[in-house]
Order: sequence, then structure tokens, then C-alpha cells
Amino acid sequence: MAFEAKQGKWRGSVGGIVDAPIEKVWTTCSQTKRLPEWMPMVERCTDLAGDEGVPGYVRLVSGFMFPQEDGERSWIKERLISMDSSSHSYVYKMEASNVGLDGSVNTLKLVDYRDDSTLISWSFEIDPVEGASEDSIIDYLGFLYKSCINRINAAIEATSEKV
Repeated sequence: MAFEAKQGKWRGSVGGIVDAPIEKVWTTCSQTKRLPEWMPMVERCTDLAGDEGVPGYVRLVSGFMFPQEDGERSWIKERLISMDSSSHSYVYKMEASNVGLDGSVNTLKLVDYRDDSTLISWSFEIDPVEGASEDSIIDYLGFLYKSCINRINAAIEATSEKV
């Protein structure tokens, strides 16, 4: 019985179109230092181990991504599983956190859409969270990641204005 419960992952995905060429979107999304520009409620992203963009790289993301009962900042230690610049995709695994999503795997994939637009597909797979409903967690993560997609355009425009 416990084995069956462990197998039952919760999955979800969201997508959206960004009005920018795929290379600009990739540059914004693939750089750890730029994460606070487009991920709502992320205040800081710190290198912990390895080299950015190379599988095995570990970063610590902190901010108010997931509300904490004690009012403290959320933190998530993430390990890069794969990054493929040629297919504009990467996969991160949440290794440790104070938000209950340890073991979650997130995949971001970009597709050249048309007319200098990019389709962003963000999928996630998490272990069931004790005391929470699957629908509410999937809905919240979907909302959070959709918010990220919506902010990528603004981050790209802000960078273009600085240049």
C-alpha cells in the first residue's frame, strides 16, 4: 500500500506565449541571476555548488513563493538535472525546502512559435503533500508558473530598455 502511494505523483502543466524571439526568452529564463526578474515573490537566487547551466549545479531560491505560517521566507534548494540550449529546455529537482515540495521536478521548454513569439511550456511533477488536496496544490503551482510566464515579457522589455 505505501509503495502504491509513493508511485502516485501529482502532475500539472501550464503554457503561454511570450511576444519575443526564442533566443531572448531563453537568455532570460536560463540564467539563475535573472530569476527574480520574472518569478514573482523570488527575492534571491544564490549559487551553492557547481557551474550554472551544467547538470549538478545547485542553487538556493528564497522569497515569498509559498506563504509560511510563521511569516518566514520560503526557500528551495534546487539541483539542475539537465539543460539543453539547442532544444531550449531544462529540468530542475527540488532537493530540500521549507515548503513541502522536496523531490518535485520542474521542466521548462521553449518552442519557437511564430512572428518572433515563443511558446513556453512549464510542467511539474510532485510527490503528494500530506494534508493538502491534489487539486489545490496543482492549481496553486499552475497559477504561480503562469504568473512567471506572464512576467517574462516584462523582464525582456526592461532589459531591452537598458541597452
